[in-house]
Amino acid sequence: MNSFLKHALPRFARLNPSVEITVSPRPRKHPIIRGTYINGREKVICVKNLQKEQILEKAHLLRDASGEKLRRVTKPVQSINESVRGIWSPYHGAVHTI
Repeated sequence: MNSFLKHALPRFARLNPSVEITVSPRPRKHPIIRGTYINGREKVICVKNLQKEQILEKAHLLRDASGEKLRRVTKPVQSINESVRGIWSPYHGAVHTI
């Protein structure tokens, strides 16, 4: 974590001026990085025993996230109106013989 603070964090801050970075000590606790988003949500990632490259990846993950909760998508396409023809089923309609 110390090598990340000394070497990688200044460059990350320079490349991302829209991101506010604060460093606060946490004595006798695991190091974390915390992302606070405009919508009021907060994401915390523990970076215990990670190398500076791995911590930088986690910082990029927090930077690129929207802050929204992850939710499962049941249907990949959402539509206001259902299909006009309905859902196809092999058990309905004309019988085909081969």
